[in-house]
Amino acid sequence: MGNGMTGKGRVTIREVAERAGVSTATASRALTGNHPVPPATRARVLRAARDLDYVANAHARALVGGGRKMAAVVVRQVTSPFYAQVAEGVEAEAADRGWLCVVGATGGDPQREMEFVQLMREEGARLVILVGGVVEDDAYRSRVAHYAQALDSSGARLVLCGRPAPDPEIPALVVEFDNEAGARAITGYLLSAGHRRIVFLGGLPGNTALDARVAGYRAALAEHGLPVEAARVVDCGLGRAAGLRAMTELLKETREFTAVVAGDDMVAAGALRAIADAGLRVPDDVSVVGYNDIPLAEDFNPPLTTVRTPAEELGRAAVRIALRDPGSAAGSHHLLGTHIVVRSSVAPLGRPS
Repeated sequence: MGNGMTGKGRVTIREVAERAGVSTATASRALTGNHPVPPATRARVLRAARDLDYVANAHARALVGGGRKMAAVVVRQVTSPFYAQVAEGVEAEAADRGWLCVVGATGGDPQREMEFVQLMREEGARLVILVGGVVEDDAYRSRVAHYAQALDSSGARLVLCGRPAPDPEIPALVVEFDNEAGARAITGYLLSAGHRRIVFLGGLPGNTALDARVAGYRAALAEHGLPVEAARVVDCGLGRAAGLRAMTELLKETREFTAVVAGDDMVAAGALRAIADAGLRVPDDVSVVGYNDIPLAEDFNPPLTTVRTPAEELGRAAVRIALRDPGSAAGSHHLLGTHIVVRSSVAPLGRPS
């Protein structure tokens, strides 16, 4: 049976009928369930459909009133403020068009992701939107190529949101923001305030979003004439707990830094807690900046200077562009900008405490 994501040319109902040894009309009735069909016949048709990886074309179903105007968002976790905002953007844009939005969480498990994408394909979702940075290994590349081809063959569309396409030739739309430019700008802001010993906290090697942020951090140091060894990247991953643990360890090991660029605002939240627990003050002793500008960032103590990423607009754009531009799937790439939001977590060096 395979994994149901072969992505070869579209299988027709006629082929299903031939394999099951029934008429096309009988196969159609068995699959739609609108008319009574003997149980043994239905089982034979369903088995043939499964063997052939048959999925009713969503657009064809829409013509007879059975199509679902549905967008699906697939995220790693629903508790992440960034993912939640992207999903809200998709939902808002879908609602504006009278569409439904379905959200699926994978916990980062490729098998669950694959099953969810296949379910959405079978349910006739028009758009399947995969959200957030990801580690691009060979398994991921082949999986996404499968998704894109399989969805395309059943009249649906894959959108990669907040991550690049592993191959520009696959029929997927990419809507992302400039991770590298945002990190370069906020690191440059610290350098302009006189900081030279700046740590990047929250690296996640191989992750498309974090690698781009680390690259932006390194580029800003180089632009200010600092040697390559001035960069210090702590690969602790994302989340408040990771930031707290990594910052606690770092402070035990050294105080030879004056500023921290956090991989995201939740890492920054953990770092702020660790700095306070060590009896130090932000920004008097250490300056801290984040990434994403989640809604709570302005309520941190102190309010966090960070990079505003267009999370909700990313979700809206994923729907808007996919529907506006259905014909040019392969290689269609849209890059949104970021900007710095200055609050109170950075002090110029040399300021009296």
